[in-house]
Amino acid sequence: MKPSELRNMTVDELLQKEKELRKELFNLRFQQATGEIQNPKRIRAVRKDIARILTVISEKGRGKAA
Repeated sequence: MKPSELRNMTVDELLQKEKELRKELFNLRFQQATGEIQNPKRIRAVRKDIARILTVISEKGRGKAA
């Protein structure tokens, strides 16, 4: 997911997306532990997407305070 796409979303939408990605990350880690994972690189991609979302949320929070 691109940061430009994330910046066009509202904070509520970003929080919902983060929640979905955290569930996906949990499932991927579970699959990895049981040896069923199809694409192990997806774990890293999901973690980075979560970090991007948190960054955009903090940017929007700083924008309100300024």
